[in-house]
Parts: sequence; C-alpha cells; structure tokens
Amino acid sequence: MSIMLDGPATTQARPAPEDDRPGRTTGPLIKIVLLGLTVAIAIWAAFPLAESRAWTGLAVLTATTAGLLYLYLTPRHIPLKYLAPGTILLLLFQVFPVLYTASTAFTNFGDGHRGSKDEAVVAIQTASVTQVPGSRQYALTVATTGDPATGPLVFLITDPATRQVSAGDADGLKAVPGGDVTVGSTGRITAASGYTVLTAGQAGLRSADITALAVPTPGGAIRSSGLSRAYEGRAGRAYDEGCDCIRDTTTGRTWTADESVGAFVDAGGERLAQGWKVTIGFSNFTRVLTDPAIAGPFLRTLVWNFGFAIASTGGTFVLGLLLAMALHSPHVRGRTAYRVLLVLPYAMPSFAMLLVWRDMFNTDFGLINNLFGTDVDWFGGSASARLAVILVQLWLGYPYMFLVATGALQAIPRELAEASRIDGASAWGGFRRITLPLLMVALTPLLISSFAFNFNNFNAIYLTTEGAPFPADNPANGATDLLITYTYRIAFGGGGAQYGYAAAISIFIFLIVAVVSAISFRRTRHLEEVHS
Repeated sequence: MSIMLDGPATTQARPAPEDDRPGRTTGPLIKIVLLGLTVAIAIWAAFPLAESRAWTGLAVLTATTAGLLYLYLTPRHIPLKYLAPGTILLLLFQVFPVLYTASTAFTNFGDGHRGSKDEAVVAIQTASVTQVPGSRQYALTVATTGDPATGPLVFLITDPATRQVSAGDADGLKAVPGGDVTVGSTGRITAASGYTVLTAGQAGLRSADITALAVPTPGGAIRSSGLSRAYEGRAGRAYDEGCDCIRDTTTGRTWTADESVGAFVDAGGERLAQGWKVTIGFSNFTRVLTDPAIAGPFLRTLVWNFGFAIASTGGTFVLGLLLAMALHSPHVRGRTAYRVLLVLPYAMPSFAMLLVWRDMFNTDFGLINNLFGTDVDWFGGSASARLAVILVQLWLGYPYMFLVATGALQAIPRELAEASRIDGASAWGGFRRITLPLLMVALTPLLISSFAFNFNNFNAIYLTTEGAPFPADNPANGATDLLITYTYRIAFGGGGAQYGYAAAISIFIFLIVAVVSAISFRRTRHLEEVHS
C-alpha cells in the first residue's frame, strides 16, 4: 500500500559542480600566473645570454623552462612538482656559485685580464692615443644616458666638415639622425633625443671621468680637450696582425702575444698591463704553495686561522657551558633575569658591537686602557692584536653556546644525576662520565658549524683590526688576517684585483672546512653509537 501526500513539489539543493567551486578555479589561476612569470623571467634572461653568445647558458635556460612547463602542465610526476622549486634554488644559489668559483680558480681573471684579446688590443691602442699635428677637431657636448652624476658618459660630437652628429662611448661611434638633435651656432649640440646633456657644473664635477673616456676609432680614439672640444688622436701603440704583436709606432718596440699568460710580452719578459682572460691550469694553486713570497704568509695565516677558530669555538663553548651549568640548578634565585642579561650580546647587532670594541681597545682614549690604567697598543703588536680579537669573539659568541647548552642540559633527565650520586660518584665524576658525554652528542654538530663559521668570520677581523698589524715587507697580509680577509684583500685590494687567485684560495678554504667537518661528523656518529 502506498500513501501519496498532496502539496507543492519540493526540490533539494544540489551541490555545485566541482568545476564551479572557488578552490577549483583559484588553483589553476595561480598556476597560470606563476608559469607566466617563469616564462617572462626566462625571456628576460635570454636576451643578455644571446647578446654575450653564451649558448650553453641559453640552452640550459631553454631546457629548464621547457621542463618546468611540461612538469606543471601535466597531471603526472606529483612528487617532482614539490621537489623542483627547491632543487632549482639549490642549483642557483649553491651549486652554480661553487662551480663558477672553481672554474675561475683555473683562470687569470682579474684586473687587466677581464675580457677578450680583441678588447685588450682596443684598450691598449686607446690608452696610447695622443694628439698629433693635424688631428681632427670636434665640437664636444658631454651627455649621459642615465643620472647626470653617475650615469655612463657619452660624447656628442659634430664633424666640422660634414656636420654629421655622432654619439661616442667606450664601444665606439654611432651616427645620430639630424632630426633627433639640436645644434647651436657654434656647432655644439644643445639637446639630443634619448640623452641628457650635462650642464657646465655637472660636467665639471665629472671632469676626471670625461678626461679618462676614450672613444675608439679606426685610426686611434677621440678624447676630450676641455669640456667643449675633442680631438681624434693617433694611437702610439698599434696591433700588427702579421706578428700577433703590439708595436710602438715611435720606437718600434714590440710586445708579442703569449696565450699561456694572456698578455703581450716583450723580449725581456715585460708585460703590458692590459691582457685578456685565459685558462692557466693549476698555476694559481701551485703559486700558493711554491711561491716563496706567498707560501710563507699563506701558511702563517692558515696556522693563525686554525688557532682563531679553535680558540673562539672552544672558548665560547667552555664559558657558555660553565654559565649554563651555574644557572641550571633550581636553587639559584633570579635565573630568568640572569639568563636575559647573559644573552644581551647575542641580541645586539654584531657589526655595531665590533665597532664599539674596536674603540674600546684604542690606545689613547679606549675604555680598556683607561679602566686598567695601562698604555697598551692593542692593535700595534701581533700577539696583543690576536688576543684582542679572540676576547671580542669570546664576548660575542658565548651567549649562543650558553643558550644551546642550557637547552641540552634541560633535556637530560635529572634522574641520571641522582642515580650517579646514589652510586657514590662525585659531582665532577657525574659531570665527566654522564652529563658531558650526553651534552657532546647533542652539541658536537653545533660546535662543528661554529668552527666553520669562525674559520670564515670575516666581520670579527675586518671590523676590528682590518687584518693589522701589517709587516713592512707585506702590506697585503696582516698578523690578524684570516684566509677569508686575505682573500678579500687580494680580490678587491688597491693593488689590483686577482679574482682567479682569490678563487683558488677560496677552494683551499672550502676543502679545509670540508675535511674538518667530515672528520668531526664521523666522530659524532661514533659518540652516538657509544651512548645510544
């Protein structure tokens, strides 16, 4: 029997189709935006790679972009979708810099050896340009394509014979259409489309840059003669393709190209300052170990580097552990306040504190000499300067060790210490046989990382002593220099950058830290096996 109910028909609400749900449309939209940004970045990066003829890099960029598009536009390879971003960032910010540094270490890359051989020839010829009788004169207007104070300079010149207007920079001359410029009655250009004409005051502030700029031409180069005139001088040294050499047009002296060193060398072995980048094999590495002028300072720096890293790491660990042990007892009143005070050095900016400590060690008005009534030239002697930087690092580093030791102590059950006392062990015996081994299992990885950090602690040295004191016979290598500060001074020092040599030293640093870390981690695994 069936019962029928009279009344209006009722309808039940149906769930919205899956494609109409907000989450189903937001996800694809975000994916499209991110992939669009990826393609845009790839196109933006492709142009400079193509312009510099870096075909390998362009091929890698194209393959990577195509792979990402395939990966995220197909429903397959779900795990790889999560691994790809991290892997790409790892390659960009870790693997690629290491490989580039390693490749640079096998070259002579540095000041005077930055570009190609053709660029070196142009630079040599341009630098030797002088004004000679009959040199062509031009009306000159100094302009820029950027900021008047810092932008790249451009010479806007007018040929007096043809009235042709040209724009010249370090890459050469190019014609400027007459409709894009305004020429005054004297032949000087007063306005040009796409260029900012410098006023007399702005040009005067950049007079050194204007004097140094030389626009290469087939017969020599165009240089300024004041701020309103320029001349096309003749190169005193010209390249002879027949002998692959640079010949002085006045004296006839020649410098022949030596591809093994990337420079033009004369019969007596003298090189021209401007060379080109070449691969020199292991020369940078052997130079560190065999050159008497370098090997001695390098080994002394290496020994001090180990001493500084060990003293800084060991000193901060011992001090931090002692303070953590002292405040670990529940019977100590005001432990929270003491702990806050002890971590204050860790909470302050280290670079600012290093500058403060440098002033505190000042011989004449420093707080330390005034407080103790001494007259010590802390940064004047090797031993005192090294002691000073270790003390500064001890003050800066112990709060970190105090924090990690406090955490490790709190993770050790108190029942172990009570059991050792019941068994008749002294406080020192319980600490040495139970507490310390358990602490070392937890803290050894942190000690390894602290050692690696202090081994390359650039700020601790450079902001306090800048590597000083320096011996009279070697102003590039100071008594407190670490390998990292020594490398920095080589790469960016006033004596001329040597990026290839600095990269070789960086490889040495990497290998040293890697070997020490590997040995230490193996020791850590042994401790874990013993106390597991």
